[in-house]
Amino acid sequence: MSTLSGMRERGYPPEAIRDFCGRIGVAKSNSEVDVAILEHCVREFLNARATRVMVVTKPLKLIVDNYPEGQSEDIYIENNPQDESAGTHATTFSREIFIEQDDFSLNPPPKYFRLKPDGIVRLKGAYIVKYIGVEKDENDNVTAVHCEYIEDSKSGGVNAGMKVKGTIHWVDSKTCFDVKLNMYDSLILDGEGDFADRINPNSLIIESGKAEYFLKNAEAGDKFQFMREGYFVKTLKENEYNSIVSLKDTFNK
Repeated sequence: MSTLSGMRERGYPPEAIRDFCGRIGVAKSNSEVDVAILEHCVREFLNARATRVMVVTKPLKLIVDNYPEGQSEDIYIENNPQDESAGTHATTFSREIFIEQDDFSLNPPPKYFRLKPDGIVRLKGAYIVKYIGVEKDENDNVTAVHCEYIEDSKSGGVNAGMKVKGTIHWVDSKTCFDVKLNMYDSLILDGEGDFADRINPNSLIIESGKAEYFLKNAEAGDKFQFMREGYFVKTLKENEYNSIVSLKDTFNK
C-alpha cells in the first residue's frame, strides 16, 4: 500500500520510482507487480550513490589490550566503493570500540569467519585483531571481548596483506552516539480476506544503534548505507533514521 507521500518519508529516490515505472510499463487491465521490483530499483540507485557509514545495532565492547590507553587516531573509510570520486571520511579509533554481538562467538558454527577464540578478523578500515579472551557477567553472558591488534596491519602497512577471511564494522566507544532506527516491513500480510484482517503488527519495529560520529553532520533527507544493515534516510527528528530497503535483493532480473 505504497503512496508517494509514504515513499518520500521512507527515502525512496524519485529517480528510482521513475525507473520502476519505466520497467513495468502501463497495462490496460488490472494487474499486480511484485514490490521486490520497486525495491530493486531503489536498491540499485542507492548502491551507486549512498555513502557508507558504520552503525552497530547490538553493541558488544571490544577492548584492544595492546593499544595505548587515552590514545586515538583517525581512520579513513571509503564513502562508496562503487564511485572512486566519492572520497573518504574520517572516523576515530581507540582502545575500546563496539562491534556487533553477532560478530563474535565462543562456539562458532562451521564457516564462521568473524571473531572467535584463536581467530583473527579485520576491523573495517582499521587494524587486524586477534582474540585474547572475554569478560562475563554472573549469568555467564559475554560483556566484553579482549583482543590485540597487529601492528602495521592498516591499509598500506607491511602486515596489511595478511590473509583474513572476515571483515567486521565497528564504532569508537568514545565518539559514537545513539541513534533511533525505524525498521519498516509490509503493512499488509499476504493472504486472502479483508485488508483490516491482515494488518501486520510488526510493520514498524523501533530499534536503537550506536553510530560513528560522522553521522552527526547528517541533514534531513540524507541517505546512507549502514554497512551490513541496509539503506537508511535521516528524518526531521534528531538522530532518527527510517529504513529504506535492505541490502538483500530478492528480485530475479
